[in-house]
This record gives sequence, structure tokens and C-alpha cells, in this order.
Amino acid sequence: MHTVAVLALDQVIPFDLSTPIETFTRTRLPDGRPAYQIRVCADKPEIDAGTFTLRAPWGLDGLEGADTIIVPGTSKPVVPLAPAVHDALRAAAAEGTRIASICSGTFILAACGLLDGLRATTHWMAAKYLAAGYPEIEVDPDVLYVDNGQILTSAGAAAGLDLCLHMIRRDYGSAVAADAARLSVMPLEREGGQAQFIVHDHTPTPQGSALEPLLTWLRDNLARELTLADIAAQAGTSTRTLMRRFREQTGTTPLQWLHRARVRQAQHLLETTGHSVERIGAQVGFGSPTAFRDRFKRTTGVSPQTYRRTFS
Repeated sequence: MHTVAVLALDQVIPFDLSTPIETFTRTRLPDGRPAYQIRVCADKPEIDAGTFTLRAPWGLDGLEGADTIIVPGTSKPVVPLAPAVHDALRAAAAEGTRIASICSGTFILAACGLLDGLRATTHWMAAKYLAAGYPEIEVDPDVLYVDNGQILTSAGAAAGLDLCLHMIRRDYGSAVAADAARLSVMPLEREGGQAQFIVHDHTPTPQGSALEPLLTWLRDNLARELTLADIAAQAGTSTRTLMRRFREQTGTTPLQWLHRARVRQAQHLLETTGHSVERIGAQVGFGSPTAFRDRFKRTTGVSPQTYRRTFS
């Protein structure tokens, strides 16, 4: 039987902790036998889980011999990792154990050096901190999970369930995974990735910045067909100077900023109005329905119709 060890550390997020326990515990083989044995492990007798205290039946020795180790997220992912936890995870990785993280649990794997040179994800709100703290990791904030073979990472909250179902399918095939998905009232594969849930706030510019009036003008003129030359003329500068100042103060280019602003406005209209997709695309400044659908999917990971079904 496949053994899954779930590691509970101080400030563990209860949702992240319970997701693998419930999912793997309820998974059954075609003949009705349980597919997994679960061990809940901790590095000390009592774990502070915020709203309750947890007493895990296994210590770190429970990680030894496990086929899979799951590291749930914690509410304080950047606190120093206990040396015993660091050593136990490193030793498990050296032995070839499959190790997966849920949400901010990615920071724990990163602190152990297990993600160096790999692609990884975490909750979209924490992705920029992961990238800044661990530049050797290729951080992808748009996906629900990343499978590197031995090491896997997932985004926040419900994405942990997507990852668990993915691992079940790897272990026992689609039929067993589909049955586990039905028990969880969850599709085996969700359309799109984490990108559809990201709120794309623009990089703030300091009050009084030379760009502040221009950004306000751009927001007020999203529906217009604007070129880089049009924007530079409004700013009263050359296109080259505009590009330099824009990147310095917003981290992106004028046209990229404009595309993102249009998509964000389109998301709002899809959520709050019954206007057709074609009408919304025209309202926010896309020249054709095809251009709107392509840009929207490139930014959010899903089509406008799917976004509306999910969030309206």
C-alpha cells in the first residue's frame, strides 16, 4: 500500500492539512481496498494550528519509508525552518521520496533547497515573495500545480485538491482518480489555471509622479484605439523616453499596461453585467472579438465565457 506522510508544522493552515488527509483516505481501488495509508507527522508533541492544537500520532520518524510526503502551507511561511525538519526533508529527497507542497508549503521546500533550478508555484499572492527570496526557482504564478517528477508544488487552497487528484491518477490511473474526484465533488481537471483568480492590480506610482496624469488618462480612454505614439503624444514626450519612464515606474511597457487594464475592466463587466462577450470586448477597446478572446485567455488562462460562468 502506498504510504503518504503529511507533515504538520506550527501555524499549519487547517484547510491545507485536511485536504490530503481526506482525499487520500477516501481513495479506493477497484476492488474496494484503500489505496493509501496516511501518517500525520510533526516535529514536536503539540502543533499550533491557529484555532486548535494538534497532537500528531507520528514524529519526524514517520517520514522515513513513506512513498509520498505532503507539506501543507503555514500562515508564517518565512520563519526559520527547524534543523530537524530541514534534515528530514533533505534525507527523504535524497532517498527518492516523492515530496509535494500545498500553497505556502512551497516556501518550506524552497528553504530546504529542494526547488533550486526547478519550476514551482504557490498561492498567487505569495508568488512574488517566493521569486524574490529564491531567485534560483522559476516561479509560475498562473498554474494550479507543477509536477517536476519527484518534487511537486501547488497553488493555494483548493489547488491542493487538484494536486492530490493528479498524484492519485499518477499512482493508480484515471479510473481511480475519477472516483476520488467524484467523492470530493470536484472535476478531475479544472479548466484554466490559477491565473483566472489573480487580481491584477497595477503597480502603484508615487503621488505626484509624472506618470500619474497619464495613467488616469489611459484608464479613462480604454475604449479608444491607442498606439504607443498616441500615448507618447499625450505624455508630451518621445516614445523612447516614455518606454524608459514607464518601465522604471510600473515595471512594464505602456501597451502591456493598457492590455492588462482592458482585461481587468472586461473581468468586471463579465462579473456584473449581462452584456455579450462581443460588446464587452468593444467596450474595453479591443478591435475584434477574436483579439479580445485571445488576449483575455492569454492573461487569465480561460475564455471570457468560462470566466463569466465561474465568477458572475
